[in-house]
Amino acid sequence: MEQKLQILLDTVRKLTRRGAYPNLTKVLAKSHPADIAHLFRYLDLKEQRILFNLLDDAEVSAYVLSELDHATGAQLLEQIDKETITEVLQEMPYDDAVDIIRNMPEELAEEVLQIMKDEHSDEIEELLKYGEDTAGGIMATEIFSLREEMSVQEAIEALQGAEDVEMVFYVYVTDEYNHLVGVLSLRQLLTVPPSALLKDIMTTEVISVRTDIDQEEVAQLVAKYNILAIPVVDDGNKLMGIITVDDVIDVMREEATEDIYKMAGSSDEELLYGYKSFKIARLRLPWLITNLFGGVITGYLMWLFKVTLKEVIALISFIPVITGMGGNVGGQSATIVVRGFATGRIDVNTMRQVFLKELRVGLIMGVVCGVTIGVVAFGWHHNPYLGVVVGIAMVTAMTVAATMGVMAPAFFHKLGVDPAIASTPFVQTANDITGILIYFGTATIFLDYLR
Repeated sequence: MEQKLQILLDTVRKLTRRGAYPNLTKVLAKSHPADIAHLFRYLDLKEQRILFNLLDDAEVSAYVLSELDHATGAQLLEQIDKETITEVLQEMPYDDAVDIIRNMPEELAEEVLQIMKDEHSDEIEELLKYGEDTAGGIMATEIFSLREEMSVQEAIEALQGAEDVEMVFYVYVTDEYNHLVGVLSLRQLLTVPPSALLKDIMTTEVISVRTDIDQEEVAQLVAKYNILAIPVVDDGNKLMGIITVDDVIDVMREEATEDIYKMAGSSDEELLYGYKSFKIARLRLPWLITNLFGGVITGYLMWLFKVTLKEVIALISFIPVITGMGGNVGGQSATIVVRGFATGRIDVNTMRQVFLKELRVGLIMGVVCGVTIGVVAFGWHHNPYLGVVVGIAMVTAMTVAATMGVMAPAFFHKLGVDPAIASTPFVQTANDITGILIYFGTATIFLDYLR
């Protein structure tokens, strides 16, 4: 399969370079929409625009846009006429169309909604009221539900006539006021007497979410209960929409990608800039500047201990080891905690156990590495006290680093700030500073023995 896609990608790029657009159109016409959408991930914005303009089927265009990030989708639509934009958006699920409209310039978005001016725009405008990263923002509103007073026979007939609705293996049951009161599986409907009433066979304990809940919490609930979909209700428990597992997978991928970028001190906005070096550099610079000043502080601390360093010049041999190991351990702990918060495995109630666990892990690794580097220091400089100083500093620095890797993300989480930003760049800088303080502080205490 990979080989087939690679051949298709090479063919598309070759035809694009040659400007052989008639041939390119034929290739696209013979390709599955999923393969076309996959191609777009490997093309820059210029190439994407060329290909998108060659798609003459609104349904295929809608499928491709649904698979791309929403900002890129908006950029591709901005280059075509407004009537065609509305045609493509009307072929998309409402939740995907809403996300793309959110990323359009405000004036263009209003014009597109004005042109649509039908039931599509009503549904889209309703979804636009919700936050982009909330359950209301990602739910599908074309849902199928049944009244609790219906019989199984009537329910099956209604199911057979249902079209263009978001439905999986669950059927949601509502009362006369559209309040969510129960849920049924399709299997249940087929295995009970046709005369049975839905209210007598439905499960009344329904796992649901409010429209304003964060999408990450939705993903956690779906993963926790192993369900294929989750209904969305308003404050009055009225059924508003449904979030299916494919949307949840997109959320998980999006949140994981976002965390990885933040942990690296970058942003997923880079994807929008293609090969624009200056704009990408502008996104990465803030964290690098932070690390730069952290390095200056580390250098200043070393300057403060210049007397100690002058007296025992051999101490300089192990500065990279102390700071490097501390940064690595802190980064590992921070990554575990950030991912724990993201998946729901770590919360306020479990922080104490996590802290103590990382403290023990840091201590164990510190002892092993401390003894090792202590022996190396003794063998290298033939000074047993230097080995003791380096060993103690290593044990202390790695233990402190492990605990800081827990406390920093927890602190940011407590403040309501994404803990991912407290991971590698922040912890690395902080541990460089504490590592230097611990190392030279220990050396100063033992200075009389080191001379």
